[in-house]
Amino acid sequence: MLYGFADEEQQMIVSDARKSGDGLTRRDLLGKLGLAGSVLLAPRLLDAQGPDAGTQPEVSVPPRDFSPGAPPQRYPDPDVLAIDPSFNALRQFNAPIERLWTGALWSEGPAWSSQGRYLVWSDIPNNRQLRWLEDDGRVSVFRAPSNNSNGNSFDFQGRQLSCEHLTRRVVRYELDGSVTVIADAHDGTPLNSPNDVVPHPDGSYWFTDPPFGGSLYEGAPDAPGGPSNPEGLLDSRAGQVAGIGSARRQLPTNVYRVDDRGRVAIVVDADSLPGAPNGLAFSPKYDKLYVVSAGNVWACDVGTNGRVSGLVQFAQFIVDGVPCRTDGIRADVYGNLWCSSSGPTGYSGVTVWNPSGALIGRIRLPEVCANVAFGGPKRNRLFMAASQSLYAIYVNTQGAAPG
Repeated sequence: MLYGFADEEQQMIVSDARKSGDGLTRRDLLGKLGLAGSVLLAPRLLDAQGPDAGTQPEVSVPPRDFSPGAPPQRYPDPDVLAIDPSFNALRQFNAPIERLWTGALWSEGPAWSSQGRYLVWSDIPNNRQLRWLEDDGRVSVFRAPSNNSNGNSFDFQGRQLSCEHLTRRVVRYELDGSVTVIADAHDGTPLNSPNDVVPHPDGSYWFTDPPFGGSLYEGAPDAPGGPSNPEGLLDSRAGQVAGIGSARRQLPTNVYRVDDRGRVAIVVDADSLPGAPNGLAFSPKYDKLYVVSAGNVWACDVGTNGRVSGLVQFAQFIVDGVPCRTDGIRADVYGNLWCSSSGPTGYSGVTVWNPSGALIGRIRLPEVCANVAFGGPKRNRLFMAASQSLYAIYVNTQGAAPG
C-alpha cells in the first residue's frame, strides 16, 4: 500500500583513443576503464539513445512498448537513470527492463526461492499468490485462496513466510507442506494486518502490522464499530468463510520481533513513526533495520539482544521536487537500498539510495511499483512487483538477504 552517463575523465580517455587511432577495440577500451567505466561509456560506444548527463526526461522517448513482440530495446536501457556516477557500478549496461507478466490487480510482496528457483508474489485483491518459474518463464497460481497475503519472504532454511491480511497473522510454510502460525497476537490481542516480514540470522522474524488489510479490497473490514467500519455500515462477513469478519483493530501499528521461541515483542512502537509501518529490510550485516513509514524510510541500530535504538529518518523520498513514496525495500550486499516508487508518470518504479541516504539511481516503470526483491540463481536480478505486472532487470550487485 502506498502510498548522463559519462563523466569528464572517461570522455577524455575515449577522445584520446579515437584521436590516436591505436586500434583499440571496444573490449580493450572497457578493460582499461574497468567495470564502472564500461557502464558509463556504454551509451557512446554502443551509439545507444539515452539522456545526456544532467537531463532526465519524465518518460523515455519514444514511449516504451513492453508488449510481446515489440522491437527490442537499445542498450543502455533509457529508463535506468544514473543520478550519481556511483550508480553506474551497480547497473548492467547491456540488460533491459523486461515485463515478465501482467494480469494482476495489485502485485505485492515478491520473494525469491533459491531452492525452487522461482519467484512468488501476492495479488492481494484476487486473494492469490502467483509463481514465476525461471526455467521457462511460466506464471501460474501458486496458492488460492492466500488469505489476501501481502508481504512474502524466505528464511535461512528456505521456508516461505507470508503476511496474511485476512487472517491477521504471519505464517510459515514448512518443508513438509504444513503451515505454522508465527504470530497472530501480541499479549493476547489480535494483530491488525501484518504487511511485511524479514528473517534475522538469530532465528527471529521481524514484521510490520499496519491497518491496510482492514478493507473490502484487500482483506475484511473491521467488525461494526472498529476503526475501518465505525458506523457498522459495511458487512464485514460478506463473502467470507465462517469466523472471518468478527475482528476489530485494537492494537497500535507497531513493528514486532518474534524470537525462536515464539515470543512476540514490540521493537518499534507506533508513536515513534510518523505513520503506519510498511516495508522492512535489514542492512547486510544486520546491524541496522530500515522501516518504511509515511512513504519514507527510517533507520535504527539493531543490538545483539534484538533491541533497537537511534531511530532516525534515512532519506526524504523527493526526486526533482516530486514525491516518490516507497512501500517495499531491499538492501544489496553493498548496503544500498532499492526502494519501490509510487511517483507520477516518469517517477514510478524504483529509486536507489546509498548507505548515507543519497539518491544515486532510478528505474522508471509505466506502473506504480509496490515492492521489489533480488532473485535469480546469482541473486543479481531485481524483480519489481508493479501494480498489475511483474518486471525484472539484471543488475551488477546481489541481494543481501535470502528471498
